Amino acid sequence: MDSKHEKQKPHADVDVQPHGNEFDVYGDEDSAEIKYRTMVWWKAAALMLAETVSLGILSIPSAFASVGMVAGILLVIGLGTIATATGYMIGTFKLRYPHVHNMADAGEILAGPIGREVLGAAQVVFMTFVCGSHVLTGLIAFDTITAGASCSVLWAAVAAIICLVLTIPRTLNGISYMSVVSFISIASAVLITMIGVGVGGHKGGVKVSANLSFASGFLAVTDIIFAYAGHVGFFTFIAEMKEPKDFAKALYMLQIADTTLYLIIGIVVYAFTGAETVSPALGNTGTLLRKISYGIALPTIIIAGVINGHVCAKLVFIRIFRRNGVHSRHMTNHSWTGWMTWIAICVAIWAMAFVIAEVIPFFNDLLGVISAIFASWFTYGISGIFWFHLTPSSERWSTRWQKVKTIFWSSIVVMGAFIMVAGLYASINSIVEGTSTSAPSKRAV
Repeated sequence: MDSKHEKQKPHADVDVQPHGNEFDVYGDEDSAEIKYRTMVWWKAAALMLAETVSLGILSIPSAFASVGMVAGILLVIGLGTIATATGYMIGTFKLRYPHVHNMADAGEILAGPIGREVLGAAQVVFMTFVCGSHVLTGLIAFDTITAGASCSVLWAAVAAIICLVLTIPRTLNGISYMSVVSFISIASAVLITMIGVGVGGHKGGVKVSANLSFASGFLAVTDIIFAYAGHVGFFTFIAEMKEPKDFAKALYMLQIADTTLYLIIGIVVYAFTGAETVSPALGNTGTLLRKISYGIALPTIIIAGVINGHVCAKLVFIRIFRRNGVHSRHMTNHSWTGWMTWIAICVAIWAMAFVIAEVIPFFNDLLGVISAIFASWFTYGISGIFWFHLTPSSERWSTRWQKVKTIFWSSIVVMGAFIMVAGLYASINSIVEGTSTSAPSKRAV
């Protein structure tokens, strides 16, 4: 472990000064032209809500239809509670190591250069596919609103270009206000959808439980897991907060809001549409309301994609201009090199997102594979590894409470591994069935 790691004392509750810390991501910003650490906690919460809730909420009703009402409720509450604990551990790890900006930095602490490359590549791949999902959902929204007035490639290109332009601001604080618009957008669209299905009346029976094969049942579970998959961007959000120790406030606000929204839309939409529930959830109403819902949801589809694209681009940007803990002036100044590099990275990410969303015929199932591999660890498993790294082996069994925590975090690591294996099996099985029965179709998550 290098010297900058050794100088930090291993204490989970360490208080990090947000300014002038030589180990922090952006260093002393007093003379910087671009100041990154400017977000207050509620802005970080708004970003996290926009990133996490946007697309995840749209698949919740169909997950309820697959697993049944009781299992759906228990899964949303249970996975949400665990996601709160794992998110808190990410915050604790960040306070312990202030220089950590992304999963690549965390991987370097855990496993040296190999860990840095593996987790860094995993984060870039995962977030690029998430951006592709936003392009595809934007395509569906535009196509629905215009009743198929133009070809899908055009609408996908329009969605990708809008996302690219809005990703250009260099700081998260610069797009945090858009996150408020995003949350209002998805909340309004969901409300209209619930009103629409309520007016339409009950269309099908509601199952308390379900009798499913393991593969089809777990595929529905992965939809709920994906709805909590915002953890991959937490390090970057914390790095741009004025007070990193306030992250817990933002996390609690996020988890209370998203779990509540997931429960409401899952219960209400499934209760009225029953076995006829479709995904995305906005498609469960009549033609007119569907167009209105997609129109209102467009801001959140775009803005949440922007946030994911920004976090992905920032990882690459920091990697280029920060070497051995020392950052280049291009990172914090309005230089041509800095801006051209940043714009080029953004263009590359959204170009790849457009291509994979348009070219891959079974994109949704492939996204399930990517989510199984990466979201299982970023949201759950890796936080258990963080805890073991922060807790000396001599302390893990020292008291009864420490034993409980050791068992809990061990189970989180096992849970991450299980979700990965089971999710891969379910997703690959779905791809095989889709290709053997008919031409696979693309749909948004």
